[in-house]
Amino acid sequence: MPINELLVTEWDQEGANTRKALERVPADKWDWKPHPKSGTLGWMASHIATLPHFAVTTIKTSDFEIEGSERPKVDGHSRLLPVFDEQLKKGRDAIASLTDDQLREIWTLKWKGQVLFSLPKYNVIRGMCFNHIIHHRAQLTMYLRTLDIPVPALYGPSADEQNF
Repeated sequence: MPINELLVTEWDQEGANTRKALERVPADKWDWKPHPKSGTLGWMASHIATLPHFAVTTIKTSDFEIEGSERPKVDGHSRLLPVFDEQLKKGRDAIASLTDDQLREIWTLKWKGQVLFSLPKYNVIRGMCFNHIIHHRAQLTMYLRTLDIPVPALYGPSADEQNF
């Protein structure tokens, strides 16, 4: 089985779980933050919603310069799920188009011209795309918990959803 087929299956599962968490973000708490050093709930949710774009960038380029780059934006709560759904589909399509040889190609991330890392695209997609989304989704569930918003069941029951 080609690796891209395995990645697409995981992308779909994690995308569905991520959408469940994003659906719980309340519009009236968009500017709330759990701590002065934390980003706002709106920032966190928007970051998660646009992270699938990083997979597309990784797949369609050989390197990426962070400074000055243009990325998708979420302009308010009403755009959160539409932007996420659009970026998730683009990510899925890009992953589905990959060959095993393309997954072995080296990809480089730069900041102000400095190389941060160079890795095979597979490692970037798994580590910096999949895991990055999952990491921030976990943070988002803690934001939800702190606001006493029911946390969705993701890999098994949550304290709020025991209906397995």
